[in-house]
Amino acid sequence: MSLTRRRTAAALLALPLALSATPALAHGGSGGRPRSRTLHIAGDSTAAQKYADAAPETGWGMALPFFLGHGLAVANHAMNGRSSKSFIDEGRLTALLDGVRPGDIVLIQFGHNDEKTEDPARGTDPYTTYQEYLRQYVKGARARRAEPVLVTPVERRRFAADQTASPTHGEYPAAMRALASEDRVALLDMQAISLARWQELGPDGTEAYFNWLEPGESPNYPDGRQDNTHFRPAGAIEVARMTARALREKRVLAPRDLRRLDSEVPAEWITWPQA
Repeated sequence: MSLTRRRTAAALLALPLALSATPALAHGGSGGRPRSRTLHIAGDSTAAQKYADAAPETGWGMALPFFLGHGLAVANHAMNGRSSKSFIDEGRLTALLDGVRPGDIVLIQFGHNDEKTEDPARGTDPYTTYQEYLRQYVKGARARRAEPVLVTPVERRRFAADQTASPTHGEYPAAMRALASEDRVALLDMQAISLARWQELGPDGTEAYFNWLEPGESPNYPDGRQDNTHFRPAGAIEVARMTARALREKRVLAPRDLRRLDSEVPAEWITWPQA
């Protein structure tokens, strides 16, 4: 396929893409001139851009730019319902990698839909096919001199009878941790981090973070909603904040690359464009 045709295909696949930028610096380009860097997100509905017909549902990728300093942009390729397998099979990894430049960062968060093993289009096995697909993201990023970062799937809102926050992702987080160790890939353990945070907040405190709605509260959900997987603005902002902190702690980003880690980010900053 010609370069022009590949770029056209990539552009079509990137139609749902949310690109948010604040100018900043990284070395690259002709004569070593500084240029901006991009964080590319490969993931599922928990990270994805949401549109007006889904509000107030919010992906954490929509809030990540609030915590990034000058010179860092976010290219959010995450899509509802995708697994590590289906994202590749649909050509979305190819489209993402076409926009990756040296010095960029590729965040890779899958697991929610890999668990749906009854669906042959999405299901994977934790220690075989899941790891095999994740390696394709890692290799693709490294081939373009970008840094791959594995991100364990953020936890759902589930509490046991004793109000203990319960893990829901089976062996997938452990399989990703093992792959990160084996292939020396930076790992953000958002499953463990979010589970600890939900435990701190408890069942009542977490309800406002997830897409729980009373009947009539939103025209998009006239009968209300009790969604323990997807976020409202407050939850997306909290997960984005935790992700930014983890990027700093793992030294993927420097402290100067980040902002507002300990400051309030109003929910009103979240907006939902028309589809």
